[in-house]
Formats: sequence, C-alpha cells, structure tokens
Amino acid sequence: MPELSQRRRLLVLAICCMSLLIVSLDNTVLNVALPSMQQDLHADTSGLQWTIDAYTLVLASLLMLAGSTADRIGRKRVFVAGLIVFTIGSALCSVAPNLDALVIFRMVQAVGGSMLNPVAMSIITNTFTDPRERARAIGAWGGVVGISMAAGPLVGGLLVEAVDWRAIFWINLPVGLAALLLTLRYVPESRAPKARRPDPVGQLLVIALFGSLTYAIIEAPNAGLATVLPFAAVAVIALIGLLSYEPRRAEPLVDLRFFRSAPFSGATVIAIGAFASLGGFLFLSTLYLQNVRGLDALHAGLWMLPMAAPTLVCAPLGGRLVGSVGPRLPLLIAGVAMTASPLLFAAFEGETSNVTLFLGYLLFGIGFGFVNAPITNTAVSGMPRAQAGVAAAVASTSRQLGQTLGVAVVGAVLASGIGASSYRDAFVSAARPGWWILVGCGVAVLVFGALSSGRWARRTAERTAERLESEEVRQVVGAGDRAP
Repeated sequence: MPELSQRRRLLVLAICCMSLLIVSLDNTVLNVALPSMQQDLHADTSGLQWTIDAYTLVLASLLMLAGSTADRIGRKRVFVAGLIVFTIGSALCSVAPNLDALVIFRMVQAVGGSMLNPVAMSIITNTFTDPRERARAIGAWGGVVGISMAAGPLVGGLLVEAVDWRAIFWINLPVGLAALLLTLRYVPESRAPKARRPDPVGQLLVIALFGSLTYAIIEAPNAGLATVLPFAAVAVIALIGLLSYEPRRAEPLVDLRFFRSAPFSGATVIAIGAFASLGGFLFLSTLYLQNVRGLDALHAGLWMLPMAAPTLVCAPLGGRLVGSVGPRLPLLIAGVAMTASPLLFAAFEGETSNVTLFLGYLLFGIGFGFVNAPITNTAVSGMPRAQAGVAAAVASTSRQLGQTLGVAVVGAVLASGIGASSYRDAFVSAARPGWWILVGCGVAVLVFGALSSGRWARRTAERTAERLESEEVRQVVGAGDRAP
C-alpha cells in the first residue's frame, strides 16, 4: 500500500469506522426491538435467541475466511462486496414476513458483515504503521462500539415506537450506501505480499463446530436429549478435526502457531468472555425492562444509557491508555468492572432496585468500554503485517463467537428457569444463574488480562513473531529455488 497523507489516513479510518457502526448498531438496536418482534412474530425465547445468534454465528464462521481472502485477492475488493451484501440483507430483513424468513435474511446480513470488520481492521493496521498512531486509531475504532451502544437503544426505541421493529433495519441503508461510495473513491487497494491458499476443509470444520454447538445449547431446554446429543457430538468431532488437521497445512485457515503468543491467546479468551458477557447482559436486560417492568422500547432504551454512555467515553480512553502505557491497565479495569456489575444482579437481585440497576449498568459500560481496544491491539500488534488480516479475523471471530455463546447459554438457562411461568413472575429467580455465568466471564477477563500483559507474555509474542517471519522467509526462498 502506498504511503498516505495524514488527512487521507484519517479519512480511511472514518470509512472503516462507518462499516463497524452499521454492524455494531444492528445488534444494539435489535436487542431493544426483541419484545416487539416476539409479539409480532409469535416467537418464544429460543426464537429470539436465533434472531441474534443466526447473525453472530454466520459472522463467527466466516470471519477468518473473509480475512484470509481479503489478504489474498485485495482488501478493498472484499470490503466493497461486504458493504453491498450487508445493505441488501438489511433491506430484506425489513420486509421479512415471518420469523424463519427473518432468521434467513439475518444470515444474509452476516455474510456481508463477515467481509467488513476484520477487513476494515486489516486496512487500518496496514494504513497506520506507527505503533502509537495505530493504537490511537484502534481506540477510535473501539469508540464506535461505544457510539453504537449509546445510540442503538435510543434510535431503536424511537423507531420501534414511531413505526415498528422493521424500521430498525432501514438505518443501515443510507450508511451502507455512503460507506460504499466513499470506499470506492478513497480507500486504496492492498493485499498481503504472499497470497494464502484457501482451506475448504478447515472452513467446513469451523462451520460444523460453531453451528452444532450453538444449536445444541439453544435447543437444549426444549428438545429432547436424543435431539441435542448428536449435535454436541458433531461439535466435539469438528474440534478434534481442527486441532489435528490444521497444523499439517502449510497455510491453514486457523493458524494455531498464533496461539504460542500469550498476548494473542489471552486476547482470544478475553474477547470470548467479554462479548459473551455483552450478549447475555443485553439479552437479559432488554427482556427484564420490557417484559417484567413493562417499559416501552423507548424508555427501555433510555434505561440503558447508563451502560452506553460510559462505553462511549471509555473506549477511546482505553485506546489512548494502550498507546501510552500498554494494555494491562485497561484490561484490569475492564475485568474488575465487568465482574462487579453482574455480581450485583447475581448476588443481590440488583435489578429490583433502581439504584443498583443504574449502578450495574454503569459498571458494565465502564468495563466494556475499556476492554475492546486492548483486545484488538494485542491480537494484531505482535503479528507480521502480512498476516494482519488473519490475526484480526481471529480476534473478530472470538468476539462474535463469544456473543453467540453468551446469548445461547444465558437464553437457555433463562428458558429452563421460566418454564411454563410468565416472565413477570419468574424472571428474577430464573435469570440468577445467567448472571452468575456473566460473573464468571468477568473473572476470565480479569485473570487473562493480568496473565497476558506482563513481560513474560510480551516475550512469547516476540518469539512467535520471529518464528512466523522466519518461516515465511524460508517458504519464499524455497519457492524461489524451485522456480525454473
């Protein structure tokens, strides 16, 4: 990629952030609309889970493929294709006649979304080569998640109250079109110096693992053991297949060598824990505020502002801290806050009091605001630039997998606890095990944040990067020697 001026680099960052905005906004807006969709489409708890998880599941399954494909055929080309497919999927979702169609159209959206976030992060990584400048750029990128959390509940509430839940998908259309036109005009094309070959077997194993695991978790409360066990068995077999097949490939879809780096491995676990917590937190909060407290979508969105506003403030602050003092401090702050928040609900029934409900939302917003930038920076900073797309895709996959599992597990626990009772009568007691699961996610963020950000962890990242670069050099030299 040619060296760009400072103004052009900032413009590229803004365009990439627009793609993140529509993908992130889609999730936060959708959560506020869940009760309205439940009533209009006659959906049960598992149906609501699928409207979220069909999207995040396809994203998680295809992100690594999109990242490696973009490195191979061109990041701008894949990014443009993603914007087109995502915008079309959003338009289809807005006219879905029933729950099944909505789930299918959400999957179309996700196919486009899988080409956006990891590819945009790869574009940012290759545009901002100075480590401090890149950390600030990633902090701004993380701040967009805060904007989506702040704007999503309010925008979603306004649209649901003024029109209906279908209107929440309309906002993607003008933003997606504007991002597409700006990308065609201003984003330069780039690709990895050495193209990675496709890995269809690895891709099928990833889809089998994520899909069967999610289905087994979501359907466990309703389907019989005989129905769920085969899917659980498929997940186990797919995982074993990945662990045995991928290391034997010269250019695997999932490069297990990355996990020799403690910061990279830690970032993966932290991303899964943090976004599982986010998915479960939003799912429980939305259903509680509207189905138990009886608030409309707009007032439920207003109640989520104490969570959204700190995320908006803390995300860019976290990026600046990563650039100045490293990822350790923001990760520790995030871990403590994301543990304390669900603990209020798990141990003290915090949702039953306005004061503790407000405090719980505030703490979660602070924690989630600080966690995103160090995840992204840690995942890509120790890797060779040629593999930035793959490394960023693994980090993005971990986020989506975490959110998928958070909604699946917490939703399944909630459905089992409620049973035939009404939400209003049984919600608080039925949700308590789910809150304890989110406490565990916060502890994972805290522990792995501490373990993966010290001197020992940095040395493992340096050694891993040296091995990867030396192996790439040997492969290039070997290919040159074999050439006629």
